[in-house]
Amino acid sequence: MTDPLPPRDGDPAGPGDATGGLARPGGGGLAAAVALTMVTGSMDAVSFLALGGVFTSVMTANLSLLGMSAGARDPALAGHAALAVTGYVLGALMSGRIVRGPEKTRLARRALGVELLALGALWALWASAGGHPGGGRRQGLLALAAVAMGGQSALVRAVAPPGLSTTYFTGILTNLLADLAATGRVRRVSAGLLGALVVGAVGGGVLLTVAPSAAPALPTGLVAAVWLGAVAASVCERPRGAGGRGPGQG
Repeated sequence: MTDPLPPRDGDPAGPGDATGGLARPGGGGLAAAVALTMVTGSMDAVSFLALGGVFTSVMTANLSLLGMSAGARDPALAGHAALAVTGYVLGALMSGRIVRGPEKTRLARRALGVELLALGALWALWASAGGHPGGGRRQGLLALAAVAMGGQSALVRAVAPPGLSTTYFTGILTNLLADLAATGRVRRVSAGLLGALVVGAVGGGVLLTVAPSAAPALPTGLVAAVWLGAVAASVCERPRGAGGRGPGQG
């Protein structure tokens, strides 16, 4: 999967309005994109290290793993890869239906709330297993995580500027390197998102090592922060007089 060319820093449709202005003002859209990218990195770390050796957002890798596992006659890996792909597809379809319509920002908040519920349920089930899920519970958690990441992918695609993603980065990395070779410049936004992906993965891996029961806390907390920021921004942006009182009115 490759990305179209991301908008340049400072473009009118640039990442300052990422995720449809989910968290404004003051570059909050970019902060939301960075936070959601960290969610991706941390969830991929958790799923790869503890939920069957597959990813919840990188479907190119999962499809390759599905093919390789079939060739190597590894039914367990094949099942995990197929489950991750299926969960991702379901999440993307569900979120795509939610954000369909003219009021993209409001609908994106709703889709983000669904992702938060999915991750909250995942964390609760994970903690109930003591941070070491096995058997059918592990498969259910993998499916739930993939649904959440598929939903995030669809909602960001619907409301973010063309080329900006919080779940897949091969194209962004390729474009960054091509621009560096051609112009000697690096796009700060692209580099920042790539860095956020790595930081999120480090956080997920560290939590799995030192506090396994709390491993899903990082992605869940980050999505909660973005959602709360979006809700707060929507309250601040409501026109005065629409259900409220302006200054000086008792």
